[in-house]
Amino acid sequence: MRSDLRLSAATLLPGIVAAALLAAPARADVVTDWNVITNDLVANDVGNNPKLRTLAMVHVAMSDAINTVQNRYTRVVATLPAAPSASAEAAAAAAAQQILTQVYPQQKSKIEEGYAASLKAIPEGPAKTEGIKLGMEVAAAVQADRANDGTNAPDAYRPHAAPGAYVPTSLPAWEQYARAKPWVLNGADQFRPGPPPTLSSAEWARDYNEVKSLGGTKSTARTPEQTEAVTFWGNVNFGPALQAAARELAKTKEMPLAECARLFALLNMGLANAYVLNWEAKYYYNFWRPVTAIRNGDQDGNDATERDAGWTSFNPTPMHPEYPSQATYNATTAVAVLESVFGPVKAIPFTATDVRDPKRTRQFASLADMAEEQKNVRVWGGVHYRFAIRASEDVAPKATAYLIENTLKPAR
Repeated sequence: MRSDLRLSAATLLPGIVAAALLAAPARADVVTDWNVITNDLVANDVGNNPKLRTLAMVHVAMSDAINTVQNRYTRVVATLPAAPSASAEAAAAAAAQQILTQVYPQQKSKIEEGYAASLKAIPEGPAKTEGIKLGMEVAAAVQADRANDGTNAPDAYRPHAAPGAYVPTSLPAWEQYARAKPWVLNGADQFRPGPPPTLSSAEWARDYNEVKSLGGTKSTARTPEQTEAVTFWGNVNFGPALQAAARELAKTKEMPLAECARLFALLNMGLANAYVLNWEAKYYYNFWRPVTAIRNGDQDGNDATERDAGWTSFNPTPMHPEYPSQATYNATTAVAVLESVFGPVKAIPFTATDVRDPKRTRQFASLADMAEEQKNVRVWGGVHYRFAIRASEDVAPKATAYLIENTLKPAR
């Protein structure tokens, strides 16, 4: 892969794409249109946890609305009577509009512009009217299903400290997601990985020394290419790249409406689940980040881990426990969903675009290569150990397979 200044139309900034959508008539790919609009709206949210919750709600609502009309796949939430005479496109657009208006009431005018663009090319008549009504009803069912999912529960995190001892005063981010309700799965702990290696082990020493060498601000071992990759893959780019890859594949393969809706519902339920299942494991094990471990390397009881009192990570350390790796969980989940629909992704090239600067891109020979780099940069940036990546690589495919096997099955 390499940096490239060329701009691909498939990987434009979400805001630019959304503006283009508003000027164009509604098309059969209403699902990808609303994926772009939703990504544009969630971009300013603090934390990826609520972003993926919103994306999952939008795409489940759209899929359930479309399948209430077309009956191609089983529905996730909605149990409304079949409505074969309704417009599936109108139902999908109305479902998305309703979810987003509830989540972002302050953005109602922008949402309404997208909604008007989606409906513009749908002929007036009973099918359109029925579709709009159906979409609103499906959205209400999805909203009710998620109303008590635990993601809005009060933050009850309790800092671990001895009386009189200082602890950092910035609380961890979105701790309540560790106890939230996932989509389709039985519970947040259903696929909890085994524990991280013991501090006395050779595995701990090896991975400690790898991140110490590669991931510090003053590292001389990290290559210029690795440094460039780390700076590209800030948290702002991880999620949009995965969504853009799915959009590009859906359009290239000219997916029918129900199949496209299923793809994005599976992708975003899987990613939303990743922020629940992985958070549960993070707070269950409460494992220290490299910046803490390396500055206290003389206290882990392992002679092979020397302390560096002034070590700091090249990437800012995220405000939540280390183990397992969230970026790896996300990349592995996305690859598993895409491969379940399109087959192996090792031969599918992709260009990722920086949402902060559309002239800045990274080209990959395959989506698999992009996913691999998204994992590695967490070590190169000094915020994860290699064993945290291995743990997510092990459990994420199992959780994703369970999701795929238990929802959105062919209905006929």
